[in-house]
Amino acid sequence: MRVRLCLAALSLVGGATVATVTAPSATAAACSDIDVVAARGTFEPGTLGFIVGDPVFSALQRKLTGRNLSSYRVNYPADLSPTSAAQGNADLVNHVKSQASTCPNQRFILVGYSQGANVVDNSIGISSAGAVVGSPIVATLPAAVEPRVAAVLLFGNPIRAIGKSVTGTYQSRTIDFCAQGDPVCQAGGNDTLAHLGYTADADAAAAFAAGKV
Repeated sequence: MRVRLCLAALSLVGGATVATVTAPSATAAACSDIDVVAARGTFEPGTLGFIVGDPVFSALQRKLTGRNLSSYRVNYPADLSPTSAAQGNADLVNHVKSQASTCPNQRFILVGYSQGANVVDNSIGISSAGAVVGSPIVATLPAAVEPRVAAVLLFGNPIRAIGKSVTGTYQSRTIDFCAQGDPVCQAGGNDTLAHLGYTADADAAAAFAAGKV
C-alpha cells in the first residue's frame, strides 16, 4: 500500500508542476565527452526524469564546465509491468555498448531513480530481482566498457530495502541516496513523501560525479 501511495503521489506531484520546468533535451548522443544515461522512476514525467534525471543533468552541466555533455533517456515503460525494469536494463546496456563502439573516447555517467535504479543495478551486474519493480538481470555492461563508466548515481534504490547494495567493481564509483523513511529503499520506511525529495540531492550527486571524471 505504501508503495502504491508513493507512485500515485509521484505522478500527482510531477503532473502538477512539470509544465514549469525547462528540461534538457535527451539525445541518442553523438561523440560528446560524457554521455549521461538516465533511467527515470515509475511513472515519472520529465525528459530524463522530473525529480532526478533533469535536475542532475543540469547540475552536471554546471559542475563539468569545459566538458561537452550529452544525455540519453533510457527507453523503457517505467510502469508496474513485470518486465519493465528488464526492458530498461537491455536498452541501457545496448545504448552504452553502441556509444562505446562509435565514440572510443566517450565516458558515461549512469543515473537511476526508483525503478530506474533497478535498471542501473542490473546493468552493472547487481540483480534487482525481489525488489519493488525489480527484475532478474538480462544484460550487463561488458568488461571492456567498465573503465569508461565514470560514476553511478542512484536515488531511492529499491534493492536497499531488501538488504542489498552496489558492491564490487563499481562500488567506489557509486553514490546511493536513500532518504530517511523512504519506503522504497528503506525497510520499514513510512514516509511516502521522502521518496519524492531527491531533487535536493542533485548538486551533491553532480559533485561526486565531477570528482570521478
